[in-house]
Amino acid sequence: MPGRRRGLGPAHYAGLLRADFASFAQHVFAELYPKTRLQMNWHLWVIAARLAAVRDGEIRRLAINLPPRHLKSLLASVAFPAWILGHEPSAEILCVSYGQDLADKWSRDCRRIVLSPWYRALFPTRLAPSRQAMAEFETTAKGCRIATSVGGVLTGRGADLIVIDDPLKPEEALSDPCRAGANEWYDSTLYSRLNDKAKSAIVLVMHRLHEDDLAGHVLVREGWEVLRFPAIAEADERHRIETLLGPRVFCRRQGEALFAAREPLSMLAEIRRTIGEYPRTLRTGGRRPVPAVAGAVGRRPRQARLVPALSGGGIARSFRTRRAELGHRQQACPGEGRGRANCRISASARAGGSPAATSISSACCAAAWTIRS
Repeated sequence: MPGRRRGLGPAHYAGLLRADFASFAQHVFAELYPKTRLQMNWHLWVIAARLAAVRDGEIRRLAINLPPRHLKSLLASVAFPAWILGHEPSAEILCVSYGQDLADKWSRDCRRIVLSPWYRALFPTRLAPSRQAMAEFETTAKGCRIATSVGGVLTGRGADLIVIDDPLKPEEALSDPCRAGANEWYDSTLYSRLNDKAKSAIVLVMHRLHEDDLAGHVLVREGWEVLRFPAIAEADERHRIETLLGPRVFCRRQGEALFAAREPLSMLAEIRRTIGEYPRTLRTGGRRPVPAVAGAVGRRPRQARLVPALSGGGIARSFRTRRAELGHRQQACPGEGRGRANCRISASARAGGSPAATSISSACCAAAWTIRS
């Protein structure tokens, strides 16, 4: 299998890709961008863990706010639908972007993954030969991935999972009619496409553009799990996630860059001097809402967990089951038992945490690759 790390048998590695979404997403990156080195920054581990929790039914509404060019679309619009369809070929997935051309691009990348030999070796999912359009492909089990733009017609279509990836262009966010139109379309058309209002999930991935953009609009209506990654930390951050090896904790100090290896503070300061603070500020996931809403962008308390499935129970799967598949022994993150996070890593680190947790990125994962040529 292309990209397999040395010292890891094919069967073990295949089991890792099936069970661990972060590892799967790294392999997807290697497939789509074979000449590019991936630096697996800590924020990608956190996003991958939350998306895996969506699949497990632990989170039904997930909002992720971060600046552009931080691999949010690769994770949410390409790798995640492919991983879901691998485990549940009958799942119906609806993916939305601000334009049809962009939506088709992510659909084309996802279809390329599903058709790849390594994916077909991992999962039994197969595409139906009669339905492989650019904007929509269907599996032989009647599952599908549908790509549409904001404002698109969805009559007769349903979804177990809706992924909304940048619903507005930056210039549209400054227009009251454009914002109102996107919010109204979500309320009147998109939300009603959920197959099961109690079980189906919605993932919203975007950089904040305005106080009444779609993220601001939905947060006041339902309980959402919110991940907020400013380009420069406005306060100390602590993110705890579950992995195959047990819990890990990532910490970032106030004033630190989100991804210092790619965008150090000096570069962010130069960008700020060039393009200004508003509407193109770097501090709150790309654009800064007015102070009255900035607080609402932070993490909200999670609602009570509901039925642990996206559709028919087939998608739900616990981390314990995944660990058992791979024969891994759960190992706690250092410092977690002592009530403090001493797994602090810099934004340029590719892994961090305990030696066991580090090994899963440097020895087990397809592309925690600062060394890929």
